[in-house]
Amino acid sequence: MSVPTIASAGTVTKRPRKANLGAELARLPLYLWAVVVLIPFWWMIIAAFKTVPELMKNPPTFYPADPSLDSFYDPTLDDPDSVPGVFQRWEDVAGGFLRFAGNTFAITVVVTVVSLLIASLAAYMLTKTQAPGRRTVFVVIISSMMIPWQVSLIPNYLLTSDLGMTDSYLGYVIPGLAKSFVVFFLVQYLRSIPDELVHAARVDGASEWRIWWQIVLPLLRPALAAMAIFVALGEWNNFLWPLIIIRTEELYNLPIALSSLSNAIVSSPASMGVAMAASMMATLPTVVFFFLFQKHFIKGIALSGIKA
Repeated sequence: MSVPTIASAGTVTKRPRKANLGAELARLPLYLWAVVVLIPFWWMIIAAFKTVPELMKNPPTFYPADPSLDSFYDPTLDDPDSVPGVFQRWEDVAGGFLRFAGNTFAITVVVTVVSLLIASLAAYMLTKTQAPGRRTVFVVIISSMMIPWQVSLIPNYLLTSDLGMTDSYLGYVIPGLAKSFVVFFLVQYLRSIPDELVHAARVDGASEWRIWWQIVLPLLRPALAAMAIFVALGEWNNFLWPLIIIRTEELYNLPIALSSLSNAIVSSPASMGVAMAASMMATLPTVVFFFLFQKHFIKGIALSGIKA
């Protein structure tokens, strides 16, 4: 009769090689799809560093034979084949492309911070207070998520126009401060926090504002970090509302500036490299932002599934 042996605690059980091979084969479609997704980004990068003749070459190449920075700044504008680089366009706008990048960054920061504060205050009111009508308000917030946001464009524009805020930063920012999906997410998160914490603070004489600022906000930090990523990325890529409300070039954000370059490509295909260079610079901050905060991004997706 054989005696069963028990592996020691320090022994590491190796997975069979066939199992590892099967797992890799199962991931193969994901690897192939990743390559397909990355091809446009690779083309954008190499096109930004190609010369105009190389961009016009047929068939195209997937690497720059003679890397050049002319798409960013071309010192030989006297050449009839040259086109103004990214930093040489929009001469009528002080700062040009950098002005648009600054607008986008500033508006993204303001909308993200203010909208999260508003949403956290609303979530606190809906979950930790006895405010009358809070259930009705929550139902209205949920119902607003079922309506396509494009439906609100005309009412928002008419209201903004009546208030005299068209073609201004205020008209751009204020309609984007109410984020119903953030309120919904924070409500689900706050429901997992014991009410006893808030009750104890009230017994100690703390005001509602102090409870929200000193107790609720610190507890909401993981959820706020996750939501900040979604809000910031959405605002960085905001195109349709600024396109409707903004007329002055000085107020353009990066998506509108990039759309104007698409018209330049139609009139002059040589401008493709400039458009790719601008797109690369507009995309780079979001890529860096994602890699720096990807832990919070993934946690936000997980939390949204668990809490909801």
